[in-house]
Parts: sequence; C-alpha cells; structure tokens
Amino acid sequence: MPAQNDNNENDVDHLDIEPPKDHAAGATAVAVSMKRALGHMGPVRTAKTLLSLNQAEGFDCMSCAWPDPDPGHRHTAEFCENGAKAVAEEATTTRATPEFFAAHSIAELDSHTEHWLGQQGRITHPMIKRPGGTHYEPIAWDDAYALIADELNGLATPDEAIFYTSGRASNESAFVYQLFARAFGTNNMPDCSNMCHESTSIALQESIGIGKASVTLDDVYNAELIIIAGQNPGTNHPRMLSALEKAKQNGAKIMAINPLREAGLVNFKNPQTPRGMVGPGTDLTDMFLPIALNGDLALFQALGSLLVEWDALDHDFIESHTTGFEAWREHVKAVDWEVVTTTTGLTRQQITEAAELLRRSKATVFCWAMGLTQHRNAVATIKEVTNLAFAQGNIGKPGAGLFPIRGHSNVQGDRTMGIWERPPQHFLDSVQREFDFDPPREHGLDTVDSIRALRDGKAHFFLGLGGNFAQATPDSDVTFKALRSARMTVQISTKINRGHLVCGETALILPTLGRTEKDVQAGGPQFITVEDSTCSVHASRGPLAPASPHLRSEVAIVTGIAQATLGDRHGIDWASMREDYRTIRAHISRVVPGCEGYEVNVRRPGGFILPHPPRDTRSFETESGRGEFAVSPIEVLQVPAGHLILQTLRSHDQFNTTIYGLSDRYRGIEGGRRVIFMHREDISALGYRDGDIVDIVSRWDDDDNVRCAPTFRIVEYATPRGCAAAYYPETNPLVPLDSTALDSNCPTSKSIIVSVVPAGQGDPDSGSSDQDSTGSDWDHKSHPQPHHLS
Repeated sequence: MPAQNDNNENDVDHLDIEPPKDHAAGATAVAVSMKRALGHMGPVRTAKTLLSLNQAEGFDCMSCAWPDPDPGHRHTAEFCENGAKAVAEEATTTRATPEFFAAHSIAELDSHTEHWLGQQGRITHPMIKRPGGTHYEPIAWDDAYALIADELNGLATPDEAIFYTSGRASNESAFVYQLFARAFGTNNMPDCSNMCHESTSIALQESIGIGKASVTLDDVYNAELIIIAGQNPGTNHPRMLSALEKAKQNGAKIMAINPLREAGLVNFKNPQTPRGMVGPGTDLTDMFLPIALNGDLALFQALGSLLVEWDALDHDFIESHTTGFEAWREHVKAVDWEVVTTTTGLTRQQITEAAELLRRSKATVFCWAMGLTQHRNAVATIKEVTNLAFAQGNIGKPGAGLFPIRGHSNVQGDRTMGIWERPPQHFLDSVQREFDFDPPREHGLDTVDSIRALRDGKAHFFLGLGGNFAQATPDSDVTFKALRSARMTVQISTKINRGHLVCGETALILPTLGRTEKDVQAGGPQFITVEDSTCSVHASRGPLAPASPHLRSEVAIVTGIAQATLGDRHGIDWASMREDYRTIRAHISRVVPGCEGYEVNVRRPGGFILPHPPRDTRSFETESGRGEFAVSPIEVLQVPAGHLILQTLRSHDQFNTTIYGLSDRYRGIEGGRRVIFMHREDISALGYRDGDIVDIVSRWDDDDNVRCAPTFRIVEYATPRGCAAAYYPETNPLVPLDSTALDSNCPTSKSIIVSVVPAGQGDPDSGSSDQDSTGSDWDHKSHPQPHHLS
C-alpha cells in the first residue's frame, strides 16, 4: 500500500540504531523478500514474476548487472533480496492515475520524500504540465508526440537538446534512441555511466583497448585470489555472494579493500543451502583492508612496488603483450612509504601481507565499483589496478582478469548500442553506411556538461529515457534550477520520481512498460535484449499484463517521438522498427561490432558473449597495439583541520535513487536515512557525541556557494579516522558540480570535503557555516586541490 505520511522518515531523533550485522542474506533476506513481494504484488503475481526472474526464458532483473549462470545451472529462485524488491516495486498493484495527479499539485508532491513518491504506484496515462500549470493532466499520445516534435524542431540548433539514458533501457530501445538523437543532429547523449563507471571506461579503453570486464563468471569461480575494492556486494550486487562462496569452495582467497567492513564482505548465509539458512554460513574475506577514502591509488602503487622488489612478475607476458613497463617499474620502486601509510591509513605490514597474497596467486580477479570510480584520481587508480594485472599476466587466462561490477542491469549494453556522447568514429561510420546519413561527428555533452548547458541557457530541451536524473546527479540545487529553466522536459518512466517535479516550463510524463510486462506490438509478441557485466547478451521477456492499457514500450515511445519529429527525413522506417523488434536487431547486427548474427544468437538459451580481444586472444586495440602500463602521481587530498572526507553510498533498502524502504539492517539503521557515519575519535575531536543532530556543509574551490545537507544524526561507526559516510540522494547537494574526476568528468561522490555544524547552523544565511564546530577556519581555496607526489 502507498505510504500516506512520510514525516517519520525525517525524524532523526527516533531512529533505531543497532550494531552492524556480521553476515549477509540468510533467513532474514528470504523473509524480507517475501514480505515486500507479497505486500506489493500478492501471491499470484509474486510467483509469476519471481519464478521467471533471471531465467533463460524469463526476464532480466533490473536491479544490477551481475551475470547469470549457464541455463542448466540456475536455481529455481535465481534472485536476491534486492532483486525481489525491485520486481515488487515495478509489478506493484498500486496505480498513480490521472485522478491521483488531479488531487496532488506538483508543489505538494515535491514536498514528499523519494520513498513516498515511489510508493504511489505505476503511472497509467501520459501526463502533461502546461506552462504556468500547477498539476499534471492527461494528454493523448499523439498530442504528446506533436508537442515534443514542435519543441525540438523549433530549437535554434539540435545541440540545444539533451537526450539522457538510464541503464534500465533495453538494447533495442537504446539503439533506436541513439539513432533518433543522431538523425536529429546531436551527440548530446549523457547517461548514467557518466556518474558511475565512466572512469572505468576511460581507463580501460586507454590501457587495454576496451572499456569492459575481461572475465567470465567461470573465471570468478576458478580464481586463486579475488580482490574486491570499493564495492559492497551484499547490498549492491547480492548475487555475487553465491559466486564468491563457490570460489571459496574451490580454494580461492578473498581480499576486501573498503573503508567500511560491510556485512557482505564478512560472511554469506546462502538461503539456497541448509548451511546458509540454519548454519554458520561461509566466511568470505581472508584479508580486510580498511582503507581511508581516496587512498586506493597509493595502495595499488605500494603493492606494485613490492611485486617489483620481489620480482613476482610475469616477464613473458610483460615482454610479449605490454609497453611502458620500465617507466612504471622505476616509478613504483621510488614509492614513498610514509605517504602511502598516511594516505591509506594502513600499516606497511598490512600492505605487505596483502602483497603476499598477490605474490602467491597464479590467477587473480580484480573487482571494483563506485568506491574507485568516483574520485578526482579515479582514472589513474583504475589504470593502477590494470598495471597490477599486467605485471602478473592476469589478463587473458582462466581464473584471472579485470572485473568492473556494473550497477544498472543494461548500462553496459546501452554503451555497446551507441549511447555515448563521445562515440568512436568507426561506430558513426557504420551508422552512416546503414542509414545513409552522416551523423554528427563532434562530441556531445555528458551529464555534468548537460547540467551546465541547461544552467547557462545553452540547452532548452531535456528528454530522459528512464532514470531519475534530478536525484541521481550532483549539486542538487544547481541541477534543480537548471532543469526548471528548460522550456520542455520529457520523462519516459514507470513510476513517479523527483524528475517529474523538478521540471521545465512544459513537462511530459510518458508511461512505459517495465521489464516484468508483456510487450505486444503490431508484429506480435516481442522480447528485448540486455548485456551484463561480463559482455553476455541475452533475451528478456516479461510475464505480466501491462499495468495499464495506455502504456507503451520504450521502443514504441522513442520511435513515435522520432517519427513525429523527423518524418521521413533520411528515409528511416521508424514504424517497422516499432512493429517488430527483429528489424532493430537486424540493424544492430550490421552496425554494432561483435553483433553479427544477433537475432539467431540472442534466441539461444543464455544468449551469447560479445568478443573481447584482451580476454580472448591477449590482443589489445590500443594506440600501441599492446597493453599500456601507466605512470600516475599519487594524489593526497588536503583536508583542512576539523573537516572530514565524505563518501555517499546506498542503504541496503535502495537501488540507486529508488528507495525501497527505511531499513539498512546490515549497518544497523532502522526507520530513517538521515545519518552520518563517523569514527568515535572524530566525533569527540569535533566536539560532538554519538546521536547528536548536525548539518553537513561543503564548499568548493573559489565558489562562495555553501552547500548544506541539513539535519543528520551522527552514528558512531567503524570507519577510518577522518572519513565519513552518508546516504545519497540526501547528500547529493554536497557534491559540487565542478568536482569531477580527471579525464572522465565523473562526479567525485566518494571524496567530498565536509564539515559538520550544529543543526540549523549550516544554512549559508545563518552566518555560521564558514567555521566548523571547533572554530577552525574553512580553507576553501586549498581544499579541492590535491597534492601530487611523484
């Protein structure tokens, strides 16, 4: 049932705080999954959806991109707790009808929390907010398409339009979306990758020639050592835990590198086994390194230094397949251990023990996620991970490789299908050959630059294919003002989110089918395809009737807008692609590298795996034709006295900006979200006590804008000294728009310098935010400038 009151969500005084858990999953995960599923869907829909989830003839989970086992090795219940929550959210029987929108003004809806908004159910009709309007009202589909077409065709240049994509889009909808944007005349295609794994894509493309994982699921099973850095699998990718358990059973060692000792890094109680349900579970991590925020680059260079010192190197691989080794070797040999220990918060003994695990391993898999990608030096850090893999030949052999863990279920597929503001020329050449028009060749705008363009009046139109752009992006106040300055915003969505309320002068909500629903077009029943984190492409078919007869598929909506906007320009047959997705897949097979025979291959149970030269043949499509070692200076964040480095993170009860509930039980937080985790000694040194209520404040460079996230409860937690953590999107207002990673422009949401002040004093108008609670001056000019050490 939808929540009718969300006042308790911000009641920080009455949160239930318990000790963190020492294991993930188990019987509690099963109970929570069933409670949420039955509460939203009822018994029949629960059985119909969950038994089809992640099955070869079923539908792909929308909550992460973890790869599926081979079709013959899948469990009947091939899903995790958060996958069940995601399905329940989409397949809910609650509806947001036109009557609902008539009863609630946009201003009133905007006063509610993201959790409350999500509980109002599936949107049933296309809706519009007209200029000066206070409410959304229904609109016919053709009228909506005509309005959008008029706005787009009235722009002074195609580059005044922005086409955003969330990772939930299918390969088919992503392909027609990028085709539409380029046929219209722009490469302004920001997507959620820009805010998460963009640093990975840049680093790997330059180092190994392809921005994707070089492993299969079997490599994880058969690794001797698995390194998990900056990742919380228990919450963000829970099905990974069963793969780690299998690897442990096969003799693997696991090293976890993370500021917080998350439950999913400690022990896994597999609900598919008696040992997991009533027994002790499986201990996962053999070594845990509680690294300080932004210390990863220094750690990986120190590990490299020790491997060089011990000559624990694969010289044959280095000589045959790489370039730049000598410069890297000399660089890491000169590493300053005092800088390393200060920056990482680790001892030399801890780092040496970690290097010993690497030294003894003949096959190592390196896993990472946002904890590595959302820092100023993120690209350099990921290149350093790649250096370690090169040094020991851990690419292109069984049980070894590089494994960036993607969060959205098809974010990697979107990029494969051409959703990128910086498309490679060979892809554009293929589009030109296939559709007989020359697509724009200049780079477009990514997420951060799109916000700037809207803010500065250089863009006037925003179209979002899924997602919650307003809440996913940094610097919320700036982003909200930018979106509200647009002449038109259009959101293709399943449920209400902040992006519908932080909107342009004219705003449209176009309700779409979800993964759980049947898709029937003029050409008959359709299926879609997706790509997981290991380059495996497979089909997805929803089992449920649509939530409303007025819903349209993503493909139908995109091609409908394209047809209304472009007509027969370039001779593209949008109608045929809408009527039968086989037409789209035929185009994909001729345009997208590695997708030859796409239709036949995706119809096989389990689909097919895209080619990956480093994994398949130890060949590298880089500038040198080899794997490229990189030399990077160590960066040390300069943190003013009385300040902390803040990382934003998920609760266990959310997926990105979708808030399932108010229980982060693994960390011991129940009943709310406005908490800041701090070390006991930092709490005392700053003059506070556990449980005090504070505002969190940040400021950037020479920008006089004080950013404040008000009313957070301090929670004592085992985090490194000088580091803190809090949930997003509540803390997104603290992330400056201009604080981004070098080369990738990814927001630095894991290393924001903040101070905490007594509640009510963080507002810039209060006159109290230029000092922290201990009276230390805010040295904002030195704060964002990292110190480089050779």
